[in-house]
Amino acid sequence: MTTNNRKRLERASPFILMVLIILLWEVICRAFSVSEFVFPAPTAIWAKMVEFHSEIARHAWRTFWVTMVGFGIAIVVGVLLGFLMGSSRLAYTAIYPLMTAFNALPKAAFIPILVVWFGIGVGPAVLTAFLISFFPITVNIATGLATLEPELEDVLRVLGAKRWDVLTKVGLPRSMPYFFGSLKVAITLAFVGTTVSEMTASNEGIGYLLISAGSSMQMGLAFAGLLVVGVMAMAMYELFSWVEKHTTGWAHRGSQAA
Repeated sequence: MTTNNRKRLERASPFILMVLIILLWEVICRAFSVSEFVFPAPTAIWAKMVEFHSEIARHAWRTFWVTMVGFGIAIVVGVLLGFLMGSSRLAYTAIYPLMTAFNALPKAAFIPILVVWFGIGVGPAVLTAFLISFFPITVNIATGLATLEPELEDVLRVLGAKRWDVLTKVGLPRSMPYFFGSLKVAITLAFVGTTVSEMTASNEGIGYLLISAGSSMQMGLAFAGLLVVGVMAMAMYELFSWVEKHTTGWAHRGSQAA
């Protein structure tokens, strides 16, 4: 197999695998006559998407922009907190254990508290998306700064660079691969947080649609909602991958050469 053919196969492999999974899913549902109320086939899910396309689109837009607001807050807080932790050994030692303990708490448990504070609606969903997604960003920024090679820092100091110069001109660019890696993880978590919050503290969004569809035994519509969330998360993941490829290609030159 030539190099070009191998690259084409690698680019097409996710789509090929997805098609194979869908075909296998459809065959199993038809072969075993699985009820649509238990596990709908892809054709049944698609039929529900076509039938309820306007309602699904309305709820999907609500989930998308709410997630983006919470995710945007997570980026700002995560970068600032990560910079603080990565630039100070004392801050890293003091904050990291507390953040780890906080991240271990189930974010769904915060939703009733957020409802009391902010009421049912956008507030709990935005904050849940933020709470569940800022941790990976903070940790990766802090790791990128804290693991700066001591020899490199010593050379820069000898050349007259101050601590601030080392952090902003060397540390932050060096942390960009960590940053984009964390974004790809955090965006998927943000969609999870928004959807979970909408299931219990909202009257709009995909989470609300899932609850409504489940209570009326429309499993095809519920699976259609899940599919839409997955597509939105995958689209944002690919967007960050594209930006990462065009801004931090220097960090991957070794793997590209291979």
